[in-house]
Amino acid sequence: MKFSKTLLTLAVAALTTTSALADINIGVSLPLTGPTSALGIPIKDAIAMWPTSIGGEKLNVIILDDATDPSNATKNARRFVTDDKVDILMGSAATPPANSVAAVAAETGTMHITFAPIDVSTNKAPWSYNMPQSTLVMSHAIVEHMKKNGVKTVGFLGYADAYGELFLRDMKIKMEGTGLKFVDVERFARTDTSVTGQSLKLVSAAPDAILIVASGSGAAMPNIALVDRGYKGKIYQTHGAASRVLMKLGGKSVEGVYVVAGPGMVAEQLPANHPNKKVAMAHTEAWEKVYGPNSRNPFAGHAYDASIILQKIIPIALKTAKPGTPEFRGALKAALENAGPIRLFHGTVNYTATDHAGYTNETGVIMRITNGDWKLQ
Repeated sequence: MKFSKTLLTLAVAALTTTSALADINIGVSLPLTGPTSALGIPIKDAIAMWPTSIGGEKLNVIILDDATDPSNATKNARRFVTDDKVDILMGSAATPPANSVAAVAAETGTMHITFAPIDVSTNKAPWSYNMPQSTLVMSHAIVEHMKKNGVKTVGFLGYADAYGELFLRDMKIKMEGTGLKFVDVERFARTDTSVTGQSLKLVSAAPDAILIVASGSGAAMPNIALVDRGYKGKIYQTHGAASRVLMKLGGKSVEGVYVVAGPGMVAEQLPANHPNKKVAMAHTEAWEKVYGPNSRNPFAGHAYDASIILQKIIPIALKTAKPGTPEFRGALKAALENAGPIRLFHGTVNYTATDHAGYTNETGVIMRITNGDWKLQ
């Protein structure tokens, strides 16, 4: 919280000066403590690398901890809107609190960029835009890989919350007509420390592959449990688990596991003509210069992608409105929905008035953990 309070103090102080009246204020709710802090902390670190101004206007970024609690995320979002008069809301890094921020964004007419995949159907979240790839897009990549590798039966072991349910729903959609089918579906809470019962059921069902839907450090525990109980089939993990935390905590148990991710996670392995290689390498080199080799992670990548989005839309919005006004918030929304394709670390987005997910089916890549490293499949 010391980091958040410091930023908040600086931002409030800046707002007391006459020159700051046109400053652009951004409120970010992140899990800096709690079960998904491994997602929130690298996002915070990547935000610290953002430009300090865009379009000639200063950026005031205010970060508060939501501890992965949806009620905290709601409080943070309301504080940002009412007290800090933000132009843009961001967060959270986990789906349940991100949904809470989306609700405040819809109520107040404030652009919301989420770092966790949520349902951004325009009737449900009209002011929200996914920075991560949608569960539907990533389900497409997983199902296509399963088909190519002879998988027919699938088990599911996922969070008993919005992230797990979204992935289960979208996997079923992508599996229609493919011959793939779920033979067992098991769930667990983010705070659970054991999935022994669920693992035994899945091992008994003997599916060709099991999809684990979890994130950050929480993705290793179910993987270890399945292997310890003798599961020998293919294991898939989602983009919520696409960081080296999985390897660090999972050890030998995650060797050979397939993980879906954005192309930037294997930037060097992308072919030279890949449309996202240049931007992916730019973030990778800048990040690893500070944090060391192989330190990249998808969550820092999402924050980097958000900065590219801001640099694209803010100059356009400034042509028609001033920060701190409803007109500016509307101009940001219109600019994003008419920006056309934007190359990012995690893929290419093309947001429109009816598509707030942005990414196309070609976005997801499948990596395999091989000798303790990512290998593009």
